Amino acid sequence: MEHILETVRALDGVLELAPTEGSGLPEIAWGDHFFYYAPDGQVPEREQPYATVVTKNYPGDTLCDLDDPGRWRLNIHVGRRAFVELTGEEPRSGPTPDYAATDVVLPHPVYRAQGWVSITNPGENTLAVAARLLRAAHEDARRRTLRRRVCLINGGSGLGIG
Repeated sequence: MEHILETVRALDGVLELAPTEGSGLPEIAWGDHFFYYAPDGQVPEREQPYATVVTKNYPGDTLCDLDDPGRWRLNIHVGRRAFVELTGEEPRSGPTPDYAATDVVLPHPVYRAQGWVSITNPGENTLAVAARLLRAAHEDARRRTLRRRVCLINGGSGLGIG
């Protein structure tokens, strides 16, 4: 997990939320990591993280057996095109994989329809692809942030002209 965390932390403008006891964030999230593109250090409003590391089952998300010792899962928003390239399936449909499998890129067990993939216990087979996907997700988040800023500067037209 440290290798994955170091990879993301090295990206320019990354904001990592790592809730702990006393942080004011929900107990269910303690020990997990949530990554945003936020060079100002503030969690972006109305925006989901582009990647997460979870260390336990969440309500409605138990198929990966993350409550078993030593198990954790990397989740990355990759979008539709990359999702299809990685899984060979459309995000909104496809067979149910063995979510307990490790070191394999799989559709996210809950957020596949939104273009998320997951890797439980990334290792030799997936560390390189995970790093590549994390960099791409970070860059996508950066582009979305810059696009929103241009839109706001231009009165919400989104055309980039005043």
